[in-house]
Amino acid sequence: MTQPPINPPFWLLAELTYRCPLHCVFCYNPVNYDNIKSELTTAEWIRVMQEARALGAAQLGFSGGEPLLRDDLEELVAQARELGFYTNLITSGVGLNEKRIAALKAAGLDHIQLSFQDSTQEMNDFLSSTKTFELKKKVAGLIKQYDYPMVMNVVLHRHNIPHVDKIMDMALDLGAEYLELANTQYYGWAMQNRAQLLPNREQIVAAEETVKAYREKVGKRCKILFVVPDYFEDRPKACMNGWGSIFLDIAPDGAALPCHNARQLPGLNIPNVKDHSIRDIWYDSQAFNFFRGDAWMQEPCRSCSEKEKDFGGCRCQAFLLLGDAAATDPVCAKSPQHHVVTDIIKQASVPPGSPEREEHPLVFRTDKNSRLIGDVSGQRR
Repeated sequence: MTQPPINPPFWLLAELTYRCPLHCVFCYNPVNYDNIKSELTTAEWIRVMQEARALGAAQLGFSGGEPLLRDDLEELVAQARELGFYTNLITSGVGLNEKRIAALKAAGLDHIQLSFQDSTQEMNDFLSSTKTFELKKKVAGLIKQYDYPMVMNVVLHRHNIPHVDKIMDMALDLGAEYLELANTQYYGWAMQNRAQLLPNREQIVAAEETVKAYREKVGKRCKILFVVPDYFEDRPKACMNGWGSIFLDIAPDGAALPCHNARQLPGLNIPNVKDHSIRDIWYDSQAFNFFRGDAWMQEPCRSCSEKEKDFGGCRCQAFLLLGDAAATDPVCAKSPQHHVVTDIIKQASVPPGSPEREEHPLVFRTDKNSRLIGDVSGQRR
């Protein structure tokens, strides 16, 4: 059993707020986000950035929720620029008008990633439960106007994956230079809605073929990424390139997390930047060391020749599907519980309306639903 040397973090994700004007059914924020009210102050975020940069972090993402809901975003970007970070704003576009994008440009923001939900106003606005499609198109124009690379993200699932060709057409019409077609990963709100969101294998294969054809057609005009959902792989992804390896996530309340969903895992003592330095959190905290190395691994991971490539897969996925965060990610075909994933895929192939299909209404990300889910999960514990 080995404990590799701990390298400094490379990527700092600043989740500035869980507040968001959208109500997406696949949001990766915690389902009980409404219970997390306290947000770090401007001064606290600046200290976090200073300490992370001193430790070696080089890339900084401003995320949420919707980070534009923070009035101090421009100040934080300016501080990050002064510290030498490469900065990325991950946004729905809501709140990004010409005044703010000019201020962010002046502050030194390097990169903007804009999300869409679909290629039509009807589906985009339905999936986010907001009227934002036309606004997003205007924001795309502003991004081009202010000479940012046009980077677009669309989360794919059963409701929009048949439209992947139209989504790519829309992206090209808006001048996208990069398009990430990221199939839904099933955590947070997406896990609540998995029965309604998970596509079947035929849809995945058809979408991949369509993307391949578009790549050949557009060439270097637009780089198109297609991320297959974990459930359809035979080997797990190296989640976050390894636990506590390069990625440091700071949640709105100051919780320091090795991945977005780590606070749901049992047995972790989640540190908070209000109480500990970034150095102490990264190198010494129980949570960041819990799944480092391979001493924690069970079989077949422990003796697997691929463990240094995939690190046993995703700890959150293992917990959500098996109730054991230390288990082999059941996505892996070598897992003795791989049948759990194949059974889920089989269920996704059952036609809607069939007696064998489990039907569940979509649960939109709202404060009310967050409170209801949080109350139910609290009662279960």
